[in-house]
Amino acid sequence: MNSIWILAEASSDVETTQGQAIPLAGIEEAPATSTNTVADGSNTTQEDAPPPLTTMQKLTQYAPFVIILIIMYLFIFRGPKKKQQQHAKMVNSLKKNDRVRTIGGIFATVIDVRDKEVILKIDESNNTKMRVNPGAIATVITDEKD
Repeated sequence: MNSIWILAEASSDVETTQGQAIPLAGIEEAPATSTNTVADGSNTTQEDAPPPLTTMQKLTQYAPFVIILIIMYLFIFRGPKKKQQQHAKMVNSLKKNDRVRTIGGIFATVIDVRDKEVILKIDESNNTKMRVNPGAIATVITDEKD
């Protein structure tokens, strides 16, 4: 809170105690002015204001916001979109007899791939089959032999 101390004169409404000023509440400070003498001898007054910002200062002032927006784009939008593209590529490359793992943790073999569903064989002995959405395929299991 800004307080203004005013020294009182004898005819003033402000009370003083032994030469000490008492702060006045509710009085706002007048803007600071400076007087400049121009070449023609006239005095001009102007408020003390910071000099105008240069273009480089404006750019550096907004640099943290730009950096934050770039980071948000990379983490929030770009990452999931890239992962989604990789998943779509994996699902489109599915073919018969591929071993897959679903998002539920079920290991199965692909029997048929259609536009909106994939038919999986779960159990060889009972010939158990299951139809799932292509989005339910988590990974394709590859048998890598050393």
